[in-house]
Amino acid sequence: MNLDDLRNQIDSLDSEIVRLLNDRINVVLKIGEEKKKNGTEIYVPARERQVFEKISLLNKGPLPEESAHAIYREIMSAALALETEMKIAYLGPEATFTHQAARGKFGASVEYMPMGSIGEVFDCVQARTADYGVVPIENSTEGAVTHTFDLFATTPLKICSEIYLPISQTLLSKHPKEEITKIFSKDVAFGQCRGWLRSNMPHAEQLPVDSTGKAVQLALETPGAAAIASAMTSELYNIEVLATNIQDIKGNTTRFLVIGQDYGPATGEDKTSIVFGVKHKVGALYDALSVFKTDHINMTKIESRPSKNKAWEYVFFVDIDGHASDAHVARALDDLHEHCSHMTILGSYPKAEA
Repeated sequence: MNLDDLRNQIDSLDSEIVRLLNDRINVVLKIGEEKKKNGTEIYVPARERQVFEKISLLNKGPLPEESAHAIYREIMSAALALETEMKIAYLGPEATFTHQAARGKFGASVEYMPMGSIGEVFDCVQARTADYGVVPIENSTEGAVTHTFDLFATTPLKICSEIYLPISQTLLSKHPKEEITKIFSKDVAFGQCRGWLRSNMPHAEQLPVDSTGKAVQLALETPGAAAIASAMTSELYNIEVLATNIQDIKGNTTRFLVIGQDYGPATGEDKTSIVFGVKHKVGALYDALSVFKTDHINMTKIESRPSKNKAWEYVFFVDIDGHASDAHVARALDDLHEHCSHMTILGSYPKAEA
């Protein structure tokens, strides 16, 4: 078979692929109409997981599994955009790690709304000017994003999905490295690069800002300035990369949460997040947490934050394995109520790969 024959075969396959894609979209649009009639969420993380698992089983190669998932991410993104003109709020500006996490979850076809702060993301979703929001919650090196935890304590919004994004930090500037006297970045990014900065830029002033995207903008405007941000910002802002992979710990990863009006059904591989306060008595926290051991539930995270109601009073954020609708989890949460002054389920959602 010669080159022309092979190209004709490709053309024929492309014609069939485009026809099938549009057939799939037409079915998705009918599903969307049914969801709207029933008042259910358009984006369903449980169904998303089922699709990716099915694609993994169907794909026999040579197409890599990661590539197959990327293709279907964009297919589903196009469908979401056609179903509801979906809008996603995120901690901006463009090219922040939160933007990258959002794009990785929802694809390129939906509309993205950069927000100036994590609080604005929550406000936007709560006011329904965005369908979902994406916010950072913790980093494997620097720990919790405390502002996100504090906002969850006072919002009716729910967690409906999680995203893990490997973080690779980059030093960017329009100036040569030896001329840099100031470095802008997010405080968490400075923490991730503390050792590298001490060894390579010990005399540069570190100036924290709200986001890495904002840091790049300031680096472009300020004489003798650089920014620590993602490599993606180099192309977006036309700024030179001076050093790559400057984070101190390789494998540095940030966890992000997708927030919305409600969370979805169980998938069999889920995580549940709750927030609670305990009663004022000896052993109250021990008694509260013991319900998980009783029902053989693995607690994967606990974080304490000061209560906004009273000095020296705390609330606790806990992640556990399982979905709130699972019988043993539901039983444990009912028992937990008995030991708490208040308790809220923040969401149950599919576990993501860290």
